[in-house]
Amino acid sequence: MKATIQRVTKASVTVGEEQISSIGRGLCVLLGISVEDTQRDVDYMVRKILNLRLFEDENGRAWSRSVMDRGLEVLCVSQFTLQCILKANKPDFHSAMPAELAQPFYNRMLEQMRETYKPELIKDGQFGANMQVLIQNDGPVTIQLESPTGPTDPKQLYKQEKQQQRKEKSRSKGPSESSREKAALRSKADPSASSGADGDVSSEREP
Repeated sequence: MKATIQRVTKASVTVGEEQISSIGRGLCVLLGISVEDTQRDVDYMVRKILNLRLFEDENGRAWSRSVMDRGLEVLCVSQFTLQCILKANKPDFHSAMPAELAQPFYNRMLEQMRETYKPELIKDGQFGANMQVLIQNDGPVTIQLESPTGPTDPKQLYKQEKQQQRKEKSRSKGPSESSREKAALRSKADPSASSGADGDVSSEREP
């Protein structure tokens, strides 16, 4: 699954002469579903889209808050052309999931986003329609995201799930607590080390 995620001040979808959906500040997500996508790809995309830190915090510090942290809106638009493979100069879309399968798949993803976040803040376009999408990019900030091709072996999947759970448990402690623990460990290893370890933690991994 591929997604083009844009931080926007506003975005809207029009079909014909009718505006069917619009948002204010938040994220506009163009989503391309592959023939190989499964529920694991949905889980990955939903987690990333809602947790990407593309917004500033209350003190104006950039790249500190997610769309959920700020209570902002998300507009999702299905776009099979993201699965394009060029053959010479001609686009080929055989990697895209057929519409009759992609539509229920896409709807399930929207439902999962609404269950994870606030349902009234998740908007979408009109699947399969010829849409006019107005995007007012803020920044500009644009992120290209692709779900990873992971192992299918059950033991490997179980291992990955355990690793993810440990990361989430570590993040739940909060940056300041994590920094204090690291400082304490360094102090034990090197008594002469400085105790001022509350540094920038912006490089920690995301969900």
